Amino acid sequence: MIERLFKLSENKTTVRTEILAGVTTFLTMAYIIFVQPAVVSGKMFGTAAAL
Repeated sequence: MIERLFKLSENKTTVRTEILAGVTTFLTMAYIIFVQPAVVSGKMFGTAAAL
């Protein structure tokens, strides 16, 4: 069903590859949303942000 819906073989990919790509994307976005603001603000290292 998933094969027909997304035409995976036509696009030369597999369900496993697509799931791994989705998990990787999710983890990357979670890092950007939760960690980067602390780094940019300087709170992560105990220093004020340079403006």
